[in-house]
Amino acid sequence: MTGPPLRLDRRGGVIELVLDRPAHANAIDLGMARALLDAAIRLGEERGLRAVLLRGEGAMFCGGGDLKAFAAQGEGLAGHLEEVTANLHAAVARFARLDAPVVAAVHGAAAGAGFSLACAADLVLAAEGTRFVPAYAKVGLSPDGSLSATLPRLVGPRRALELLLTNRTLHADEAHAWGIVTSVHPVDTLLDAARALAATLAEGPTRALGAAKRLVRSGWDTPLEAQMERESAELAAAARGADGREGIAAFLEGRPPRFTAS
Repeated sequence: MTGPPLRLDRRGGVIELVLDRPAHANAIDLGMARALLDAAIRLGEERGLRAVLLRGEGAMFCGGGDLKAFAAQGEGLAGHLEEVTANLHAAVARFARLDAPVVAAVHGAAAGAGFSLACAADLVLAAEGTRFVPAYAKVGLSPDGSLSATLPRLVGPRRALELLLTNRTLHADEAHAWGIVTSVHPVDTLLDAARALAATLAEGPTRALGAAKRLVRSGWDTPLEAQMERESAELAAAARGADGREGIAAFLEGRPPRFTAS
C-alpha cells in the first residue's frame, strides 16, 4: 500500500512541500496533481505562513509526468491529461498568488513538469550537477505546468525555443548562468542552504514580498503607466500595514526590524 504522493512539513513560519514518490522519480500522475492542488489550497488558508520550500524525496526533484500511468489510459489519454493539467495548473496558479515566497530546492533532475515546477518557483537553489530538461518533445508532447509562460521570461524566447524544440539538457551551472537557477550548492549542503533561505524570507515583510511577486509578474505585459499605478497602490497598501511602519522605524532607530506579516 502506497502513502500520500506528497507531504507538508511545518518548520515555524516555513512549510516544506515534499514530493514523495521517490520510487517513481516523484513523477506527476493524477494523484500527485490533485495532491498539489489540495496542498496549494491549504497553503492559501494557512495562518502564519511566511515561506514555502518545495523539494523532492529520493534521487531527484521530479522526473516529469508519469508516462506509465499515461500509457495505461489508452484511447482516454487526451481526456486524462486534461484532468491532470487542470489540477496541476490550478495548483501552480495558487502558488503564484501566495504572499509567501516559494523556494525550490532541486537536485538530481527536473524534467518535464518537474522543470515547469522549478521555473514557477520564486527562487531556485540547485545541487551541483542537477539536470534541467524540458523532455516534452522527446515523448511527442507540448509543455504544461506554466513552462511556456515562465521559461521565455526567464531566458528569453530564443533560448526557450532552443530548449523546447531540441530538448537540450542544461546542467546546474548553465541553468544558473541563464537565470533559471538562483544559486548552485554542493549536493550535501543544498537542503541546509534552501532551509536557511526560506527561514530568512520567513522573517521578512510577507505581504510586501507578495506585492513584489505580483508586481514582477504583472510587469511582464502591463503598459508602463498602468504598472506604475499598481506600484503606487501596492506601496500605499504596504505603508498602511504594521510591517511598513515597523520597517521604517527600525531603519531610523538602527535596529533589525521585527516583521509580523501584518
